[in-house]
Amino acid sequence: MLFLFPLGMLAQNVLKGVVIDPSMQEPLPGVNIIVKGTSNGTATDFDGKFTLNNLKVNDVIVFSYLGFTDYTLTYTGQKEVTVNLTE
Repeated sequence: MLFLFPLGMLAQNVLKGVVIDPSMQEPLPGVNIIVKGTSNGTATDFDGKFTLNNLKVNDVIVFSYLGFTDYTLTYTGQKEVTVNLTE
């Protein structure tokens, strides 16, 4: 029965990255990151780094931080990203 399911369905996609303020070239701690239309989300740590689990290709990921413009990213299977948020 297990062989009837594609192996890709069993894999959990993980996206890691860092969010920075490009004007100061410094990481942004506490950036909210959520998969649009779900409750799947996380926030950046003190070094601006994050890990987001359980992603599917074409998920829309929204990065938001007070005083900065929201950034939207479509997940295409990438493993790591660097996101620049602008004021």
